[in-house]
Amino acid sequence: MDLTPEKIRWILIYVFVLLISVALHEFGHAFMANALGDDTPRRQGRVTLNPLAHADLIGTLLLPLVGSIYGAATGHGGGFGWGKPVQWTPHRINRKYSMSTAKILVAVAGPAMNLLLGTVIAGIHAILLSQHVLAWGSQVGQILTFAVLTNFVLFFFNLLPVPPLDGGHVAQSFMPYRHRDKFDNFAKYSPFIVLGFMLIPQMQVVFSWPARFLAIHLYDLFGVHLFVMS
Repeated sequence: MDLTPEKIRWILIYVFVLLISVALHEFGHAFMANALGDDTPRRQGRVTLNPLAHADLIGTLLLPLVGSIYGAATGHGGGFGWGKPVQWTPHRINRKYSMSTAKILVAVAGPAMNLLLGTVIAGIHAILLSQHVLAWGSQVGQILTFAVLTNFVLFFFNLLPVPPLDGGHVAQSFMPYRHRDKFDNFAKYSPFIVLGFMLIPQMQVVFSWPARFLAIHLYDLFGVHLFVMS
């Protein structure tokens, strides 16, 4: 196992970026549920930007660390993880919102926070580049680009219409009642499908390509040309 100081540095950066990104994602779910009238997330201390409140020991720390160490040492694969799921109670939602609407809004709020964070970081990075505070290829610039791509990957990955991902909850809410049984049967096998998306490179292109496309064109919008390895 050849772990150079440079690889160790990027492993720690990856875990830190994932921790912050996942925390903001889960905060989005908690904030939206609370805004719609359910105070369950607030009572559980989840309406906060404190990353530790949203971290899962295995999913946010241990698994990403082990996975990224394996990926750095072998050159195959990498780390992935998840945050502590936000618990909310649909029947406590304000009556002016339908149950389906509330479920969609709470589900979409998580990925939306990743989209927002990635866009803000890209904007700040572009400003620093245009003002010559940072140069292309600098270590800080590489970290910012990595954070942008990570959040856009999380955005597109979580919108895949497969339970238990957020996109799966959205798809279920839009599913006609006559097809709900078929969707529930599909959901029984969905964990294996999600695992396939995480582990099989040919399936990862479904969310990694849109993430790179969005990053490149967003930087272009800010007047900066971004080169991303495919």
